[in-house]
This record gives sequence, structure tokens and C-alpha cells, in this order.
Amino acid sequence: MGFHSVEKIGGTSMSNYAAVRDNVIKRPARDSLYQRIFVVSAYSGITDQLLEHKKTGNPGVFASFANGVQDDSWQDLLGELKARMFAINSELFPEPQLLASANQFIGCRLEEAERCLADLKKLCQHGHFALEVHLATVREMLASIGEAHSAWNTAKLLQRDGINACFMDLTGWKTSRHMPLDERIAAAFETLDLSTQLPIVTGYAHTDDGLMSSFDRGYSEMTFSRLAVITGAEEAVIHKEFHLSSADPRVVGDQNAVPIGRTNYDVADQLANLGMEAIHPKAAKGLRQNHIRLRVKNTFEPEHSGTLITSDYVSDTPCVEIIAGCRGVFAIELFDQDMAGNYTQCDTAILDVIQRFRAHVVSKDINANTITHYLSTNLKTVKRICRVLEETFPEAEINQQEVAIVSAIGSDMQVPGLLAKTVGALAEKNISVLAMHQSMRQVDMQFVINEEHWEDAIKSLHQCLVEVHNHGRAICMAV
Repeated sequence: MGFHSVEKIGGTSMSNYAAVRDNVIKRPARDSLYQRIFVVSAYSGITDQLLEHKKTGNPGVFASFANGVQDDSWQDLLGELKARMFAINSELFPEPQLLASANQFIGCRLEEAERCLADLKKLCQHGHFALEVHLATVREMLASIGEAHSAWNTAKLLQRDGINACFMDLTGWKTSRHMPLDERIAAAFETLDLSTQLPIVTGYAHTDDGLMSSFDRGYSEMTFSRLAVITGAEEAVIHKEFHLSSADPRVVGDQNAVPIGRTNYDVADQLANLGMEAIHPKAAKGLRQNHIRLRVKNTFEPEHSGTLITSDYVSDTPCVEIIAGCRGVFAIELFDQDMAGNYTQCDTAILDVIQRFRAHVVSKDINANTITHYLSTNLKTVKRICRVLEETFPEAEINQQEVAIVSAIGSDMQVPGLLAKTVGALAEKNISVLAMHQSMRQVDMQFVINEEHWEDAIKSLHQCLVEVHNHGRAICMAV
């Protein structure tokens, strides 16, 4: 396919078509408008309505449908979703004919989905059919609607504005063939001419195994990554509504946060582990293994080169590149006097329980008779995990506590005295460190603190480790 890039546009950016068109589509890195593939997310908030709210857990159509065969509230939510999608279309298409086409496209998908769900509910009222067996497929089907909506709209709008864009539907809607992701991508791009066509690709792709079963809400990043690998892209680009910065500007202030500019995939993995939306580790793996560089750009600051992520980058001088963290973390501490000398068996049993409830382990620490896992999940799940652990370890003492984690991250942090300096910065703000972790890889330091001190800890560490260096437009400018 020649030299080309694969670029992903985030949901918040997608909600501003003019910015996407002018700052992304019409500002290619090279002279040609083409030789690029765009993977698009659903418009901001749409996937939350289709599935469940990503942060609050409030039910969307899927979560409501999954409640049971007697609950029909999902139909009301589907009606609200349709109204919102039509409202988005009204804002994007002032032309009556194009608006009618846009509403017909997404309206048909919503109606077909509603018929499928109603038929499935009716079927599962009979004792021989269990709703739970079909929920994974239902989740996949509903998720695909959001990206189909945004990709179809964007392709039509670009065509209206004189660009030869084409809608690439990887959702497998009504397909009779189930195939692996790589095969679906290869088949879709077999006859495409990137020199004259600009493909707008759905972030959701249908596969025989189901993307969501492995990646859940990170499915669009996997589509993006495999597209770059299968088509042999020179560069992968993610367009977001913000820079990959030294800290969250909403916490430390716009005037203090600075784009990172350069870093490596190791740092990206640490950010993903903390829930920061850089790129899913499994999506990054394909790019790393195929030596495809990843660039993260700010849609609303197109003149900035963004942050370039490569496999081999190490900062010229050891330094902290980013202060990140997560709140709402639950520490589950299991103390058992019999654990001494039997750590492996105990830890395996604990992890089996955590995995059963699909809780994400952010970090853990151990000593002779205690294992503490720090989980990013909700209180309901934590209570379920603790109940099973009490049954599994009847003589153990199990405690839980809600905490926060703050982390200093960099491609090379082998600075003598850095740990002491960091702990000192927290102590100056009267922030107690409940636990800390630093590995020999020297790419991050994690501090477990009381949740109410999270914001102050971020500000303090950023001021002490980043702001003192006056980096300017980026810690290290990307090329």
C-alpha cells in the first residue's frame, strides 16, 4: 500500500466535525491528502448510552436488557438513544436530503437491533433458553452501532466537502461469515486504492471470537492497531481532545502541564495500567513488535507535533515525564499466619477469585504473611470478592480500604535520591504514604495514599519533579 498512516479519532474530537475536518483531515503530515486510514470512535457519550456509563456504571441499553427477561426499560433507553442520534444528525446535516439519508441509515440499524432484542427476550421466556448465554453477542451488536453511526456520517460529510472519503464498515452487520480480525481487515482493504480514497473505518470490528470479550471498551484501539500492522503503516496516530501531558491539566492547571513530546511503549503500558487513556497494552504490543511508531496529537492544537511513542526511546537525561494516578482504588489485604512459606499457592487462589469477578489489579504488595491487592473496580465487586476470600481462607483476616494511587513515570528515572525527594514532597504536604512500590526497571514509582489527598499529591509531585525544569512546549519535542 505504500507509505501511509493509520489514524484514530477519539469520541470527544468526533463530536466536533469542523475541527476534525480542518485540523486533522485537511492537515496531513505529508503533501497528499490521501495515503491515510482513519478509524473513528462513536460520538462522545453514545457508547455509554448503548452499554453502560464507563465511569458511573449507570445502565445503558445493554445493561438494562441484561437485567432479565421481565425488564423492558431497555426499550425506553433505546428510544432516548435514537432521539439523541437524530439530534446529532440534525446538527451535522443542514441539507434535508443528506439528513434524511443519515437518519435512515442509523434508524434502520436501531430498528433491527430492537427487533433482535425483543425476539431474544421472547425466546428466553421459555425455560430451554438462557439469556446469559447470548449477552456477549448482544453487547457486541449494540457496541457496533455507535461507530457505524459516526463513520457513516463522517464519510458522507467529507464527500459533501469535496474529499473522496469512503465508509468502511467492519461491524459485520447482517454478515453470514465469521472470521478473525486480521482476515476481516485484509478482505476489506484488498481492493482499496489509498492514493485516491480516504477510508473512514468503524472502530468496532466483528470477529469470530468477539473483540469485546478480550478488550471490552478498548476494542477500537485493537482495530486501530491491527489495521496499522496488517496494512504495513509507517506511523499510527491517535487524535484526542488533549495532549499526552506531564499531568492532568484539570488538576495541575493548563499553565503548568506540558506535553511529554517523546516517550516509549513501556511508559504507555504504565499509564494504561493506571487507567489513563493512552493505548491499550495489547494494542500497543502489535505496534511495538512491528516497529510502528505511535503519535498522540491534540485535535485542537494541530500545529503541535504531539507526543511520539517508540520502542527504543530513552530520555537524554534521567527524569520524570509524567505524574499520573487513579482514585477509587480498593485495597484488599489478606493476613494469614499460615501463608509464610506458602505464598505462591495463596496468591494463585486470591488471583483466581479476582479474575472471576473481572477486577483490574493496579498493583500489589506482599510480606511474609500478608498479600494486598489494589483493585480498580466498584465497591459491590469488592464485597463479592471479600466474601469468597473469607470462604476460601476461613482463618485469614481480610480487610478492605478505599485508597488512591499516585505514580511518577518516566522512560529513565535512575536518578540518585529521586525516591527520597518524592517522599519528601509528599511529607511537606502532610500526606502519609500507606504503601509504595518501585521496580528495578526504573520506569515508575507508585505511592498508595488516602483518597482525599489524591489531588494535592498530584500537584505536589508535579511541582517538585516536573515544573522545576521549565520544559517549555514539551519535555522533549517530537519530530
